[in-house]
Amino acid sequence: MENAMKSSLFSSAASQQGGFRDIDPAQLFPHIHQARLVDVREAHEYVGELGHIGGAELVPLATVSNAARDWSRDQEIVVVCRSGARSTQASRSLVSMGFTRVMNLRGGMIAWNQEKLPIAQ
Repeated sequence: MENAMKSSLFSSAASQQGGFRDIDPAQLFPHIHQARLVDVREAHEYVGELGHIGGAELVPLATVSNAARDWSRDQEIVVVCRSGARSTQASRSLVSMGFTRVMNLRGGMIAWNQEKLPIAQ
């Protein structure tokens, strides 16, 4: 049952060129604890006005490839940034490293905030 729940998040996300998928904030929120949340912004943005998603780990874009070396390749990963551009780049990078269940938060923290979903500061 747990694996079925986990796969539903990735399978419900929209396929993108590059092997990753896009997921909308409202789609992610109810399943937020089912995936590894990776925020690829810089530290000052992570604690800045847009805040961050509670439980998201800060891994700035320039450090993603190095940090991801020891991560499980088949876990669900949701990549987050300010608007979705850097997270798209990081998602492509993770797929090229062999990760198979990578999702990009469509619209990033701007979209998350527009949906009035909870943030941590």
